[in-house]
Amino acid sequence: MSGMITIAIDGFSSSGKSTMARKLAATIGYRYIDSGAMYRAVTLYALRHGWVSDEGVDTESLTKALQEINIDFMPQPDGSQHTILNGEDVENLIRGIEVSESVSPVAAVPEVRHALVAMQQRLGQGGGIVMDGRDIGTTVFPDAELKIYVDASAETRARRRYDEMTAKGIDVDYNEILANVRNRDHIDTTRAESPLRKADDAILLDNSDMTREEQNARLLELFNQTISRCRATD
Repeated sequence: MSGMITIAIDGFSSSGKSTMARKLAATIGYRYIDSGAMYRAVTLYALRHGWVSDEGVDTESLTKALQEINIDFMPQPDGSQHTILNGEDVENLIRGIEVSESVSPVAAVPEVRHALVAMQQRLGQGGGIVMDGRDIGTTVFPDAELKIYVDASAETRARRRYDEMTAKGIDVDYNEILANVRNRDHIDTTRAESPLRKADDAILLDNSDMTREEQNARLLELFNQTISRCRATD
């Protein structure tokens, strides 16, 4: 073993997985990759071209354009990363309600998933990464040494997103967010291509009643246990 492992963190939307994944990566000196931001970037691109409507996604146009979409991440001084879409910093744009309402149907398009999974696997070559998403432990890195599945009630997750957005000065409605969370849960768990599910060897982390400090401590504990186990069997 090189000493650096792959950490896959999956879970429902607004479960806090990105926050904890980012914190863990910073603590252990690994690279953090937000796979959800990649799907949001593709969704923003599709929305800008009018390929997402109440009738669904124009999969043919979107599929043809996938080779024109380049996604990268730019590290920030505070340790976070901004999502770059074809050279444009779109971090704030991809977090809005319009993208949130459209990302699940776009992410369910098989061609989109195939393209981004391949991109994610390239980014994660060699280990030393913490990646979070919906299918990281089941599809992207099924052999990851450490897999975490994060869960929390829909109400808890909606409240977290509401608080996060209002703190940024964004005018949102809690009930609208809750409906969006529940709809995304349904789409994510029932889609035919790489549905959200707990990998058989993933560790369940229900953080409904955990503070950020408690969940960060638990993740670090699991990381240290995994590293010790890998070294013992190397």
